Amino acid sequence: MENPITAGGSVLRNSVILGVFAMVTVGLIAVTQQGTAGRIADEQRRAQMSALVEILPHSEHDNDLLEDTFVVEDQKYLNLPRPSVAYRGRQDGEVVAVILPVIAPDGYSGRIDMMVGIRANGDVAGVRVLSHRETPGLGDKIERAKSEWILSFNGTSLSMPEPDGWAVKKDGGEFDSFTGATITPRAVVQAVYRALQYFEENRAQLLQLEQEPTSGQY
Repeated sequence: MENPITAGGSVLRNSVILGVFAMVTVGLIAVTQQGTAGRIADEQRRAQMSALVEILPHSEHDNDLLEDTFVVEDQKYLNLPRPSVAYRGRQDGEVVAVILPVIAPDGYSGRIDMMVGIRANGDVAGVRVLSHRETPGLGDKIERAKSEWILSFNGTSLSMPEPDGWAVKKDGGEFDSFTGATITPRAVVQAVYRALQYFEENRAQLLQLEQEPTSGQY
């Protein structure tokens, strides 16, 4: 017959071992998650930096885009669920362009995160997709690395094309769609158009043509 004291000690020892194992496992999971989150954040930042320079090349601004930032809050046009960072490009201190974060919520596989650069005259400087989950080989042609389709927005504006032209050709507009994929380009076209509408409504503030209030002013 097993000694109760010995049995109790065995149970206690096993409990301690299990407890230590659980704590170590939790710690390893936490470290792994932190490391993964850090890598994801780094990848997103690199993609963002690359997109900024592609949208507004160094020859078109003389400031540090990553340092000249401001916060935008808008769900009507930009579809931003929370305040997000936007950028200003300057030449000799004057704002020559802004780069806005924009979300197309209605992609084929969900939201499409983009950046839309708009020059002071209202023309699109460039558009780049930061992240999406569109179908490989079809919807992913919105990526610059996959096709030149995204470049079709360069130089467009609210009036060029006319409002009716801001649609894919299948819907009577002027923008190409992809063979076998219309929903994705349709979502991007409308998102860029809404970004231009946002710019037009907030032009003075975005270009700092009016004095922005400083902290403590009402």
